[in-house]
Amino acid sequence: MARSSSNLSVKQEKAILALLTHGSVENAAHAAGVGVRTLHRWMQEDDDFEAAYRAAKREAYGQSIARLHHLSSAAVSTLGKVMLDPKTPPATRVRAADSILNHTTKAIEVEGVEERIAELEQAVEDAKPGATRHLGLAS
Repeated sequence: MARSSSNLSVKQEKAILALLTHGSVENAAHAAGVGVRTLHRWMQEDDDFEAAYRAAKREAYGQSIARLHHLSSAAVSTLGKVMLDPKTPPATRVRAADSILNHTTKAIEVEGVEERIAELEQAVEDAKPGATRHLGLAS
């Protein structure tokens, strides 16, 4: 974990890492070398600690999402192989096909939502006083 811009102590930074890697607050406190009550107090009352912990969780989550993106191609290939293999039981082939269709539908829906959000964000920017109107001209 990179040193944050907040005023965290080394023990607090260790505690954040421990919270991300251990199954409970008690185990994290033990691993970080702090008391359980101290860790709970930091989590509930220390704004810098809370902000740094939230940021660390977001970063860890982002890394997990990146891993999912990396593995998604292999997952789709696996589903495709199962679906197309005539030796696979029919129920399993249907389930693989259904999974592919469901995920494709969700992906199309997400792309549509992202496009609409981008259009709304652009409309908000264009509506701000002093904003140059988007005329579709190349600059």
